[in-house]
Amino acid sequence: MALKDLIPFGMSLPHRSPDAIGPDAIGMDAVQRVAIRAEALGFRDLWVTENTLDHVTSFDPVVILTYAAALTSRIGLGASVLVLPVHDPRMVAHQWATLDQVSNGRAIMGVGIGRPVHYAEFQVSAEARVARFREQIEMIRALWSGDPVTHHGRFYHVDNVKLGIRPVQAPLPIWMGVGHPDAIRRSAVLADGWMGAGGSTTDDFRRAVPMLRDALEKAGRDPATFPISKRIFIAVDENPAVARAELQRWYGEVYHNPAGTDTSGIHGTPEQVGARLAEIIAMGANHLLLNPVARHVEQLDALAEVIALA
Repeated sequence: MALKDLIPFGMSLPHRSPDAIGPDAIGMDAVQRVAIRAEALGFRDLWVTENTLDHVTSFDPVVILTYAAALTSRIGLGASVLVLPVHDPRMVAHQWATLDQVSNGRAIMGVGIGRPVHYAEFQVSAEARVARFREQIEMIRALWSGDPVTHHGRFYHVDNVKLGIRPVQAPLPIWMGVGHPDAIRRSAVLADGWMGAGGSTTDDFRRAVPMLRDALEKAGRDPATFPISKRIFIAVDENPAVARAELQRWYGEVYHNPAGTDTSGIHGTPEQVGARLAEIIAMGANHLLLNPVARHVEQLDALAEVIALA
């Protein structure tokens, strides 16, 4: 059975790159071609990250997803993840409800708590960030309901306010992308899906899945219907040395972690890549996000063939 018959696959839009110029530079032409082609090839959804203050080229997630929405009609549109505590939940609720309207109900909002550097960048206190995060989720969902909201919490206060628009989806799914054991268990209670980070290792994912499944069962939720995913930075080529070099450059220049080439990413020939993807599915993934790091359109077609034939 082909991999694409086992689980749905997502595809990363070209939205973050160490190349400002040259054949691997990202731009609207690449975004357009990948969005249209990924939908035609049957990928489930398109994804971006949020990296506002970045050392490499990086686009705003909501703007790029809105552009992709205008180019497509069926494919889902997700971000993994927004560092939610550095945002105002009222603004986030409005942006994502609007994206859901623009796309006719295709948005998936991934959120996380982020790292200490994010709080320093935006001059937001990292104190009580988990409590802030929980309150934000509660407030966003209340605003999406369309009913007047009165909320007096630890961080936010509103009286009898309504959002200017409601999402098409009820509910608009909120996924979480977190790796700490406490955060994984929190996802089982608060989230509508979970995605392991691209920078996390395959072993991290192997350990996280049973932990998440156990927490879902304790919360009275069915692990079989809960999206369990991982972003995979990936490079495929008939010459495995070429694929490995592309991925190593990515991990070195973007993550400053060349070791991630082998511990987190997947690279190799089509046969090798297909076998590695099958291993991660066997660990419990019921969705995978493939994130090429170069030659985006070419890699999209090559990966579509891998998951169709492996």
